[in-house]
Amino acid sequence: MRVIVTGGGTGGHIYPAMAIAKALQERLNDIRVLYVGTRSGMEAKLIPENGLEFRGISGQGMPRQLSAEILKVAGTNVRALWETKRILKEFDPDLVVGTGGYVSGPVVLTAAFFGIPTVLHEQNAFPGKTNKILARMVKRILLTFPESEKYFGVKDKLQVVGLPVREKIGKIDRKVGAKAFGLDPGKRTILVTGGSRGALSINQALTGLLPKLAEYPDVQLIWATGTATHDTILHELETRNINWQREQWRILAYVEHMPEALACSDLCICRAGASTLAEISAAGKASILIPYPYAAENHQEYNARAFENKGAACVILDKELNAEILWDNVQKVLLNSFKLEEMATRAREVFAPGALDRIINLCLQTAWR
Repeated sequence: MRVIVTGGGTGGHIYPAMAIAKALQERLNDIRVLYVGTRSGMEAKLIPENGLEFRGISGQGMPRQLSAEILKVAGTNVRALWETKRILKEFDPDLVVGTGGYVSGPVVLTAAFFGIPTVLHEQNAFPGKTNKILARMVKRILLTFPESEKYFGVKDKLQVVGLPVREKIGKIDRKVGAKAFGLDPGKRTILVTGGSRGALSINQALTGLLPKLAEYPDVQLIWATGTATHDTILHELETRNINWQREQWRILAYVEHMPEALACSDLCICRAGASTLAEISAAGKASILIPYPYAAENHQEYNARAFENKGAACVILDKELNAEILWDNVQKVLLNSFKLEEMATRAREVFAPGALDRIINLCLQTAWR
């Protein structure tokens, strides 16, 4: 069996695609999986590093405003169609799986045009433009959020499956997680992260919140500032005479052991990317979500509202975020045992476990066999 998997531009598209590719290899002995992405995208480096076969094509997102650049980008994407046609002819796949991003467009479109079975996986509550365009051409559309069903006009192709998460998420004992950070498993813990490079607005709000948090020595903190802003944050804390090297605080550039961090945490303060939310759900954690305001089509707010509507999270818009508002929300959740437990339970119920198995089964049902 031969399968092409495609998705790129951001980790939110790449990691689910990579999980699907690896699961297919593990499930079937007689299979060859090829990952197709853009030559210039992060997938060009990430996919080969993870041991998957990779082919690069041209491709670029269309500018949001009219300009001369549109003609150049259009030419690049037309070239991507021809490059994809050549790859399909050489590889002769039984199935093509797309997880979104502009690279999915030419690959899935060309495969569908030639009658090759195609599957889309949509990560967000508000679907991306590429997937909405491709929806009528593919065989099956797999959804993470049931809220996204209303945006597709092809109800018979839709199935809610959830989103794959790292295998260790939700399976590590709290004591083991706390030990990884040298923390007390019996104390309530806040986990703050804005992604690998950090989130300026979250970091600024938390900097202002720390003097209040210092009054609660029984509340622990794991704060990933992001690699790009870590030194700046530490300098700012020292300028404000905030003692950040406390026994109960861990202020890091990056959390390398996220499964352990989630295991020992009670409240997460973070953005609202689909992968992040899937991990929060799998770990069963209450959260305060601050959607990234510049995400394509504002999809992170749609994701966050889906959690909020189920009682699993509080939502603060980035433009409204400050230390006072954040602290008010932290107090309402973390210092209220009933609220904290209720939100954790609701979070666990947002996505059913076993998303990857459901995805693989549906992929295999769709493929030529």
